Amino acid sequence: MHDGIADAFYVLLPIWAQAFGLSYVQVGTLRMAYSTAMAFLQLPAGMLAERVGERTLLAGGSMLAGVAFALLATSQSYAALGALILLAGTGSAVQHPIASTLISRAYAVASRRAALGVYNFVGDVGKMVVAAAMGLGIVAIGWRSSVVLYGLIVVGVGLVTLVALASLAVGGPRAPRKAAPAPDVGWGFTNPTGFALLGAIQLIDSACRTGFLTFFPFLLIAKGASVASIGFGLSLVFVGGAAGKLVCGLIAERVGILRTVILTELATGALIAAVVVAPLGWAMVLLMPVGVALNGTSSVLYGTVAEFVRDDRQSRSYGLFYTLGSAAGATAPFVFGIVSDFAGVPTALMLVAALAVTTVPIALLLGPHIAKGHGA
Repeated sequence: MHDGIADAFYVLLPIWAQAFGLSYVQVGTLRMAYSTAMAFLQLPAGMLAERVGERTLLAGGSMLAGVAFALLATSQSYAALGALILLAGTGSAVQHPIASTLISRAYAVASRRAALGVYNFVGDVGKMVVAAAMGLGIVAIGWRSSVVLYGLIVVGVGLVTLVALASLAVGGPRAPRKAAPAPDVGWGFTNPTGFALLGAIQLIDSACRTGFLTFFPFLLIAKGASVASIGFGLSLVFVGGAAGKLVCGLIAERVGILRTVILTELATGALIAAVVVAPLGWAMVLLMPVGVALNGTSSVLYGTVAEFVRDDRQSRSYGLFYTLGSAAGATAPFVFGIVSDFAGVPTALMLVAALAVTTVPIALLLGPHIAKGHGA
């Protein structure tokens, strides 16, 4: 549901650009509003969950995100859109660190990365379904009715989440400790250098993903695509992303994190460049492989976070990790929007392709920190 909100914006942004007469910088700023809320609030959400439990935060955030998304239908200006997108991001900020923590606790180290791969796969199923449905909905009933409908669905899922977790006695408030605890300070890193390198890859990977997804719909429009085709194109990316997150998480268990990251990032750069230069038909064909490469790295990265921190600090470490990605995701649309306004969308996307390749030397530096446990 949260991934569906985040990626429905990619279908809506070209519509809003036309309806409200927005520049590429303004388009990037709208996407930046959502990611900014995520960047600033994921870490506090993870730390707060350590004290009060995950259940209420996860359900409450989902309902807030759904309400804010539905209220987008009332927007009559660029400022109103930005404010409501910021509010939706506030609600969605709880999902990634809290859900990842619940999954990490439920699975042993040996199967954790595969479990997180399945979790991310389900998120991408939501992305592709919502993107396609939003594109069709805009054509059939208009964008305002479409956002109201999906927002109400998200609110309902938030209520179901609250009831389901309560019935399973999962994610509730923590029982007070009997012994006097040590001061609640520190991040609990067992390998600070490894975590820092992993975070650097996350920064670049997230910037590339958000930059590409924000502006490639405008590239398709320039090639002659319709609104429905944009929704379909995004769905193709997300279908590939779902497969990439699932398959790459499993592949990393067999061939190693290092090889998987290098392969996916090199493929990302090459495929984005190919989409830019290809005609519309071939660009659409390439979108699914782009999704595999673009999102394939993330499951590998997520599953490795817990190996660099203590178990009792996983909520805050996931919060920090997702905050790094959200910070990059917040900045990238604005920066690439500036490039698009001055040099054009194709040039901006070529820069995205070049940026993806810069993760390779960082991955090589990360190799020694993970080689002992998982192979390089």
